[in-house]
Amino acid sequence: MKAFVFPGQGAQFVGMGKDLYDNSALAKELFEKANDILGYRITDIMFEGTDEDLRQTKVTQPAVFLHSVISALCMGDEFKPEMTAGHSLGEFSALVAAGALSFEDGLRLVYARAMAMQKACEAEPSTMAAILGLPDETVVEICSTIHAAGDVCVPANFNCPGQIVISGSMAGIEKACVSMKEAGAKRALPLKVGGAFHSPLMDLAKVELEAAINATEVHTPKCPVYQNVDGKPYTDPAVIKKNLVDQLTASVCWTQTVKNMVADGAVDFTECGPGAVLQGLIKKIEPGVTAHGAV
Repeated sequence: MKAFVFPGQGAQFVGMGKDLYDNSALAKELFEKANDILGYRITDIMFEGTDEDLRQTKVTQPAVFLHSVISALCMGDEFKPEMTAGHSLGEFSALVAAGALSFEDGLRLVYARAMAMQKACEAEPSTMAAILGLPDETVVEICSTIHAAGDVCVPANFNCPGQIVISGSMAGIEKACVSMKEAGAKRALPLKVGGAFHSPLMDLAKVELEAAINATEVHTPKCPVYQNVDGKPYTDPAVIKKNLVDQLTASVCWTQTVKNMVADGAVDFTECGPGAVLQGLIKKIEPGVTAHGAV
């Protein structure tokens, strides 16, 4: 079975999507439609802006979404997903690809999500860190201990065995990095991010995003969408909506997502969007499958 997967924030690069815009009438039409919906020319920033411009939350998330979705739609007959999934932000791309969201509604929700998350980041300084070389259980236990003591610290992304991103307050992540190294982590690297994504510190954004999601029509997808909150496949629009809201403060269960997709028959994974991060993670999680970029 063919699975299509979509990356999240962090995969962006200057120039992303320009080849699509220049060589595909469909891509040009969709990019221009996005400029109209957003009210500014995001294509100018994507194609010719600076890294700093592209790192603005209001730009990054819709930019990655647009590159991902348009890459998939421009595959033509090659784009026949039998299951989809996306990492964090990429879940919105996966829902558009599966027909659960329209292109327009997907973009509006991604922009609403980006702006809500930006407000939450500004309300309280917070951060994330990548932990390499520790068992999942050890990372979870250390986070729980620090969190219980009063500093926000939770596992945010279970990316693959031995690679987990944690999220929380500045103090919580600082303490966690020390404890992770003491426990034998190969690396405990603070990340250059605007805030503590996929943690309770996104509760402020959750309220705003929930209103936007509830006001948006979600259709029954044409294939199962494996959602981040537990890595399981969903087709019920009401459940998909709830999972999208919960995703903002819950861990991204990417390892489990890939395992479940393979258990359900996936043998060929196509990553649509900037970069190749998900391809690398998939090969570490399930070495026996094929993972490649969009053709």
